[in-house]
Amino acid sequence: MLVELRAENYAVIDHAIAAFGSGLNLLTGETGAGKSILVDALALLMGGKASADVVRHGAEKAVVSCVFESTVGAEAVLEANGIDAESAEIILRREVLASGKGRVFVNNQPATVAVLRQLAPELALVHAQSETLSSFDPTQQRILLDRFAGLSTEAAAEAFGRWRAAREKLDELLQGEQDRLRNVDLWTWQRNEIEQAQLAAGEDEALETEKRVLANSEKLFGAAMSAFDQLYEGGASAEAALQAALRNVEELARYDARFAESAQQLASARATVSDVAASLRDYAEGINASPDRLAEIEDRLALLDRLKRKYGKSVAEVIAFGAEVGRKLAEVEDRDEMLKALRTALDQAAAEYHKAAAALTIERQAAAAKLAKLAEAHINSLAMNSRFQVAVAPAEDESVLQGHGAVRAEKSSKPAGTSAHEGWTAQGWDTVAYLIATNPGEPLKPLIEIASGGELSRVLLALKVAVEESSTKSRKRTAPRTLVFDEIDIGIGGRAAEAVGHKLKTLARAQQVLCVTHLPQIAAFADQHLAVEKREQEGRTTTRIRVLDDRARTHEVARMLSGAKVTETSLQHAAQMIAASR
Repeated sequence: MLVELRAENYAVIDHAIAAFGSGLNLLTGETGAGKSILVDALALLMGGKASADVVRHGAEKAVVSCVFESTVGAEAVLEANGIDAESAEIILRREVLASGKGRVFVNNQPATVAVLRQLAPELALVHAQSETLSSFDPTQQRILLDRFAGLSTEAAAEAFGRWRAAREKLDELLQGEQDRLRNVDLWTWQRNEIEQAQLAAGEDEALETEKRVLANSEKLFGAAMSAFDQLYEGGASAEAALQAALRNVEELARYDARFAESAQQLASARATVSDVAASLRDYAEGINASPDRLAEIEDRLALLDRLKRKYGKSVAEVIAFGAEVGRKLAEVEDRDEMLKALRTALDQAAAEYHKAAAALTIERQAAAAKLAKLAEAHINSLAMNSRFQVAVAPAEDESVLQGHGAVRAEKSSKPAGTSAHEGWTAQGWDTVAYLIATNPGEPLKPLIEIASGGELSRVLLALKVAVEESSTKSRKRTAPRTLVFDEIDIGIGGRAAEAVGHKLKTLARAQQVLCVTHLPQIAAFADQHLAVEKREQEGRTTTRIRVLDDRARTHEVARMLSGAKVTETSLQHAAQMIAASR
């Protein structure tokens, strides 16, 4: 339940506080006093689009806030978004700066507009004054039916996603086939060039090393043999010197054990020198100064450089490029098999979607009959004598709707040559149309052809009441939402207005209802009556909201009956209307 709504520097409101109670809360007042602005403020707190235009002239920012009694569903939303549930109440606040920027707070903790939109279905449903048939398109009509039936479209959405992915993959292969065929010759030449090179990863680095050795073979042979002579072969070699030193130190060790370790170290050094010398000799003997081998290496490196310039920075990248080209060629060669596999996958995905969408159609058609019956009863209880029907037809069988003209507007806007699957969506393939005959003997027609604004208001109210009653029953242990109607009574009066008042009163027995009205026949049904008053103070317009007691309420209903001048007769009439509503 909505406990309180505050608005500060919002449109024409400088500062206003409205406290609400259970049951039917009615807001009345002169035109332009700010009644609908309060509803707009609540819609903003439900995640509506903000604009800098709502900031009161001369103010830095507009601030709207409200307090709701918490629900289990709302607490789950808070937990999912990491927001603490501080008490049994939920506090929402939204600030809109004159620059157009804004901030959102939930329970005094920073939040986002997305969080407000997640909370909205758990807290309140706002039917704004601007809501007309222009926004009640076939999509909205389907959504309303699904909500009435409590339908889930997840299975159809998943099947639709798989079907669309399969179709896009097949389309991609078909559309790219010409480009692939044009490139076959190029890819074949590239693959052959790379395969003929018989590349090995890292061979360019090994060849560069071998090239350096061959190009400097004489210098390397001389250096190796010179080092060999100095270490081992020459008369004054390091090995000979170490051998002589070793004999002298071994002689010392025979008389003094302190030199035993030194003798071992010299023996180890002599063995190391011998090993290095042997390696140098072997290296020198292995040097091949063949010019033919050097030319062969240079030719190979030139080939590798040419391939790397064309296909990659390294031999490994060239090899990978060749593998990719081979894959593309294999794909072209296996085109028929791939197309067959993709078409099989597409047919399977289409069959799965067909099954899910058909199941939705059956559920919607069953729910449509129930909604039509319930809505017709509600419509006729609002001083009308109408027949009402909810038509549901799959996209492949729109004849049910064409007979009533329900799809003519859509058909006229469809381009020629559209796909046979154009009606497939993530929510199923059904077209939903609400049909009505407002007078006996008339044929059923789409709601869009209703001429009377008053009849339209009553039909929309009846539909909303039917859906809300159904969704309230389905929620069982969950607290019902607050319903807000902004001037749902436009275009009606007399007996019809009284019937609307009865309907709102009935709806308010199960959940809190807020309604802005200009009709005394409806205002008389209020459980709590709030008057929105506009006054001028210090050259600025201010708005005040008062909760009316019984006496003030009678006076307000009398004002609505007689205008600016309240007479004794209008007071008596107002008192009778209020008493009768109870």
